[in-house]
Parts: sequence; structure tokens; C-alpha cells
Amino acid sequence: MTTHAPQTAQSVTLPASLDEAVAALTAMPAAVPVAGGTDLMAAVNRGQLRPAGLVGLGRINEIRGWQYQDGHALLGAGLTHARMGRPDFAALIPALAAASRAAGPPQIRNAGTLGGNVVTAAPTGDSLPVLAALEADLVVVGPLGSREIPVSHLLAGRDLLAPGELVAFVRVPLLHAPQVFLKATGRTGPARASASVAVVLDPARRGVRCAVGAVAPMPLRPLEAERWIASLVDWDNDRALAPEALTAFGEYVAAACVPDPPGGEQLSPAVLHLRRTVATLARRALGRALS
Repeated sequence: MTTHAPQTAQSVTLPASLDEAVAALTAMPAAVPVAGGTDLMAAVNRGQLRPAGLVGLGRINEIRGWQYQDGHALLGAGLTHARMGRPDFAALIPALAAASRAAGPPQIRNAGTLGGNVVTAAPTGDSLPVLAALEADLVVVGPLGSREIPVSHLLAGRDLLAPGELVAFVRVPLLHAPQVFLKATGRTGPARASASVAVVLDPARRGVRCAVGAVAPMPLRPLEAERWIASLVDWDNDRALAPEALTAFGEYVAAACVPDPPGGEQLSPAVLHLRRTVATLARRALGRALS
């Protein structure tokens, strides 16, 4: 995986179960869990990380699939982007499947995992705005047992993983409603997002959820824009909105997530372009969800 790994990692453990993985991390607190390694091994190769040991999660079958649980999907943290991009998964959680298909070139999608995307918490992580819009929770296992925390709490640093803990599952509500994920990149083809938007409809609660990624250290939820546009949707009929309302929603989201600088200064051309990109993505995502 890397020419530097033999000189940096003093030990490599390959547990076959979550219990064994927790035991290995507890025995060696400085060890780093690794699944696909698309971010971790890149950091090792760049000299940014020198782990004392690695705990490989690739042999733990229980985190490589999903199951249904009380109206939710319990997604294994070891699910790869390639697996989540397949049609059967897309029928379950369409926006997450779309984000997985956009996660990068085939070699990244085949190796990168859902749990790794969450724990690495890179601002450009494609699954993160989708999980934020879905209000997903993480099932964390550790020496003291398991616990659940909202994805947003981990990303915001409000609830961090303790020594010996790792993310085992992601618990996502099954809304059985339209979902859309869109992203913009600086070039054609698979690339890191310059901005991304996830829009999820929640007809049972008559709500619209939106999350914007890549424009801040963590996904942003424009809650006021969500409430405003949800009040305009005719939930009992065709749920259609006028083009003017869609445009206004996009601008509302963009202004909330790419705000004006303090002191009345003008937006730089780059920031102005970013705001327009977010507005376009939000407008298009909502329009597709409602149609």
C-alpha cells in the first residue's frame, strides 16, 4: 500500500470481529484503525502521519453490509462507495448512492468506506452532507460497550471518539421519499467537490432538509431556508413549486452558507462564484426532489 508503511507502523493487527478490533485498539491506544486507507495511507506517504500501529478492519464481515432496524437502515462502516453505488442500495437511500458514485475514480470507490469518510471528516467528503440532511446517527463501539451519537456531533467536535472506540455502523432513517445529491467540481470527471448539496424530503413531517458540503469544515444546514420552503410546498397534492420559489430557495441557502463578510465588505470574485454555485445546486436539487 505504501513504501513508507514498513518503516512507520510497528505492528499490524487484523481482527476478525468488532470485539477483537476494540481489544486491539485498547491494548495499543496509539494504533490507528484502517479500512480502505484512501486517506490514511495517503497521509502516511506524504509524511503527515506516523502511526505506531495499524488495526485493519477489512476482515470484519459484520460491518460490510446493512440490515433493517425499526424503520432505519443500519449501514456497516465497512461498506465501500462502490457497493453503495449499486442499484439495490440506490433504491434504499438514493442520495447516499449518488454521493458514493461521485466519490472519485474507481480505485477510490472500490477501497474507500462509509466509516472512513465519516471519521476522516474531510470537508469535501461526499457522504457527509447526505448524512447530515438525513440526520443520521453513528453506532460507536468501545471498551465500555456501544453508544449512539449524531453524525453532526462528531463532525462538529461536540462528541469525539474515546480511546479504543471506533465507528461500527451508521443508522439512517428510511424516509421513502425523494432525495437528491449534487456536487460541483473544479474540472470534469471525478474530483473533489468545490461545493455539494443534499436535499431530502420528509413528507411525514412535511419537511425539507438541506445540507451543504465543501464550503466549510463541516456540512451546513440552512434551517431557516428549510422551514421557509417547506411552508410553501403543497404536501397534499403534487408538491410543485413555482420557478421563482426554487430560485429564491437557492439564494436563501447560498446566503446562509456563504455569508457576506463583516463590515460590509464586497465578496471576492471567488467567493461570489462559490455562492452562485451553491445557489444553483440547491435550486436544482430541490427542483429534482419535488419533481
